[in-house]
Amino acid sequence: MKRVPRALTIAGSDSGGGAGIQADLKTMTSLSVFGSSVIVALTAQNSVKVSGIYEVPPDFIISQIDAVLSDMGADSIKTGMLYSSTAISAVSRGLREYAVSGIIIDPVMISKTGAVLLRDDAISAMIDLLFPLAALITPNAPEAERISGLTIGSSEDAKRVSLKLSDEYGIGVLIKGGHIAGEMIKDFLSIDGRTYVYSGKRVNTENSHGTGDTLSAAICSYLALGNPLLKAVELSRIYLQNAIENSFPMGKGYGSLNHFWRNTDGR
Repeated sequence: MKRVPRALTIAGSDSGGGAGIQADLKTMTSLSVFGSSVIVALTAQNSVKVSGIYEVPPDFIISQIDAVLSDMGADSIKTGMLYSSTAISAVSRGLREYAVSGIIIDPVMISKTGAVLLRDDAISAMIDLLFPLAALITPNAPEAERISGLTIGSSEDAKRVSLKLSDEYGIGVLIKGGHIAGEMIKDFLSIDGRTYVYSGKRVNTENSHGTGDTLSAAICSYLALGNPLLKAVELSRIYLQNAIENSFPMGKGYGSLNHFWRNTDGR
């Protein structure tokens, strides 16, 4: 029997289905990867707002990691919303128990609707405890500013900060350029002293809930499928671009990406 690629997402649950664990699993399924999950927080969330956050106890976070990795295992792992230093510490302890490295970290800090999804005191915990396990981090420009303490107002700034963070932490750094003005969106991936530029046309749509989660989940999936990191990023940006171009309204606020555009006619 053919072996099925396996990917694990460690993140928060989005009850509205557009981001978080739900977006990750939709992406993994669309890319023919078996997705498993560790939920670190529950959000009462829809397309308009996040009205509540409930943290999962740290011991139960570790129990979930153990349940998945001791049985199915994972070819690749990503993290999303982690919310607190307590949760980050639990995730770190759980992953280190299995000597896991090379994970994708999406340092989710603010929701599309403006809710805080990573407390200020958790940023240093993420850097200290999870960056050493990472192959790649995928911050958007505001997140990269908070991690680096530097201002990113242009694509040149993003390129410079990407290379600086990569050199400082010895990991791949993909800074997403969606928050930087311009007709084209440029993302900058720095790794091993080199920087690669990925460009895509900006899509004028409000249906953009979960774009960062979807991109990191796609990278995780393509890695599980056996692609090297640079190819995984390239393919993931193509997947995300089409998911945005085929997006649709869902709810009264920010609508949803079409995670299944590869399997439908986009309607």
